[in-house]
Amino acid sequence: MADWDDVRRIALALPETTEKPAYGSASWRVRDKLFVWERPLRKTDLRALGDQAPDGPILGVRVEHLVAKEALLADDPDVFFTTPHFDGYAAVLVRLERISFEILEELIVEAWLDRAPKRVARAYLDDA
Repeated sequence: MADWDDVRRIALALPETTEKPAYGSASWRVRDKLFVWERPLRKTDLRALGDQAPDGPILGVRVEHLVAKEALLADDPDVFFTTPHFDGYAAVLVRLERISFEILEELIVEAWLDRAPKRVARAYLDDA
């Protein structure tokens, strides 16, 4: 089971990543481009999800494109979900308490690679 300390450790280990609050919650950015963030459910989310609304911490994660989003949602709906707020937006919501550390790390690194400048991403991949 993953927690916010895991998110923070993984994200801040990536080059040029900073943590800064956004709307009162934690967010992580590379060169000021958001790639993962704490995303509590809002009233509109709770209404839209109804009885399916999860409890616990929710992580927002950028993904490469909408096809990747749909693949994650189909692959593990117990972990990944979305709300109407994110319709047409390349991001998923993650039930943080249900994701394995390994999958979380892969997801955060992929989000970072998608948002990082190409030169920085290439240097990271060359070193990995």
